[in-house]
Amino acid sequence: MPPVAERMSRVDTSWLRMDNDVNLMMIVGVWLLTPGVAVQAVRERIADKLLKYDRFRRKVVHDAVGAQWVEDEAFDIEHHVTLAALEIKPGQTERQALQHLCGDLAATPLDPRRPLWQFHVIEHYEGGSALVMRVHHCIGDGIALTSVVMSIADGGADPPRRRRTPAHGHDEHDWLADAVIKPLTEITVKAIGLSGEGVARSLDAIAHPPSAGGGLDMARAGLQILQDVAALALMPDDSHTQFKGRPTGRKLVAWSEPLPLSEVKAVGKALGCSVNDVLLSCVAGALGHTLRARGEDPTDKAIRAMVPVNLRPLDKAWQLGNRFGLVPLVLPVGIENPIERVYDVRRRMAEMKGSYQPLLAFAVLSVTGLFVKPVQDSILGLFSRKATAVMTNVPGPTEPLRLCGSTLRQTLFWVPASGDIGMGVSILSYAGGVQFGLITDAQLCPDPQAVIDEFAPQFEQLMLLTLMLPWA
Repeated sequence: MPPVAERMSRVDTSWLRMDNDVNLMMIVGVWLLTPGVAVQAVRERIADKLLKYDRFRRKVVHDAVGAQWVEDEAFDIEHHVTLAALEIKPGQTERQALQHLCGDLAATPLDPRRPLWQFHVIEHYEGGSALVMRVHHCIGDGIALTSVVMSIADGGADPPRRRRTPAHGHDEHDWLADAVIKPLTEITVKAIGLSGEGVARSLDAIAHPPSAGGGLDMARAGLQILQDVAALALMPDDSHTQFKGRPTGRKLVAWSEPLPLSEVKAVGKALGCSVNDVLLSCVAGALGHTLRARGEDPTDKAIRAMVPVNLRPLDKAWQLGNRFGLVPLVLPVGIENPIERVYDVRRRMAEMKGSYQPLLAFAVLSVTGLFVKPVQDSILGLFSRKATAVMTNVPGPTEPLRLCGSTLRQTLFWVPASGDIGMGVSILSYAGGVQFGLITDAQLCPDPQAVIDEFAPQFEQLMLLTLMLPWA
């Protein structure tokens, strides 16, 4: 009897093919646990919980029209949950050694002959244990993976039971039609400055793709999308700074200690800004400060980050897959005044609200999943030319979790970058705190911890100035 197989969606195929020699499409995360846990206990928990999600038992098999999820009949939990040794070099702290290991793992491909995920257990770390997770982006996006990976915690829920549905691809077509095509009536399309007829034809081609023999028509549809979506295709290339250039592929990671989320909310409320506005302003301030410290004047400069926008209900996150769009956000790294900077971020965020860019970016990613990799790379180069960083903000549990009886004291993750982008900024809220993670290319940012260490001072400056403002 042949192994169970399922067609991979077009957008997931796009993420599968985005791996290149300097950037791998892996989401890397770390759990810090107290007290320690044994690797065998973690294996048993993951086998009991995570393997109930089909994609974690299936490997990727390429074929002429894309890829399939195929049951791995030789699945071995010991390959996917391994015992890792933490090599601490002279002069290194345990944290520095763990950061070095995470950087190496972020640049090491997963075994393509097996399901594309792996957990590495460091049984002894800072009086407890550390768990490093690597999951290929084709399995799911950040929101989905956060939801699913949290299921391995004590008391974690199993995936909902559901009736067998038609092939995933059909579901994707229906979703694209509902989310992309129906809202784009002729009037709406014209109102957002797009050539309506061409976009409508292109998006219809995505929702109802031609047969494998219609590759030329699909290529024309993809090129039409790029021509019609002026906000994406005609956007000027990003400003040149030391953070932008050709990466080498050697990865470095860093993270911060959590900021109290209550304080971030209080500052946002006092200024009439969202929590996101406050956090993104701190990111811009830290990047600008780092450029000045490295001898580059960022005055009058701004850098662009591609920010994922969730396009699915959170209660559907367990279904995995990628359902998010990308919007370009300009970070005002040249503004030193924290109050002026946070209001600039707020203004830019307001301009993005109601935009169709996330849906259209999703459509571009979907159509590229049908192309051969060289064509896909050229289209995806559009995104990397327009941005210096990828940045994501993921909400985590509000209460501390436990794993095998141990407390999850800190959780971290790093977002992958595509093309030649050399920086990924991650913001994660968990158990009343919010923290930053940074992954960089060693050539473009050789000391990410220096950037990370500036996030808290930037927030403290903003909070101090907020307290000094006149009270209403």
